[in-house]
Amino acid sequence: MSITAERRTALIDEYKTAPNDTGSPEVQVALLSERISNLTEHLQTHKKDFHSRRGLLMLVGQRRGLLDYLKRKSTARYQTLIGRLGLRR
Repeated sequence: MSITAERRTALIDEYKTAPNDTGSPEVQVALLSERISNLTEHLQTHKKDFHSRRGLLMLVGQRRGLLDYLKRKSTARYQTLIGRLGLRR
């Protein structure tokens, strides 16, 4: 369910905005999206795992907050990020 170190570094390299960037909203949203997709896949097989479902809802809320922040700060960066991630908004 968790992200491997190799996948984490690949996501950071793909979404970073500066050479040493690991904490920009783009990177954080990409990492959260990966964790959300892993948890969604887990919950499809384990339908009664309500503790993980709560964690999933918390991650979705955290990602939504970061996306709202990015939309307030820079609409262009927001649009390119949701296009790259394939998110609906």
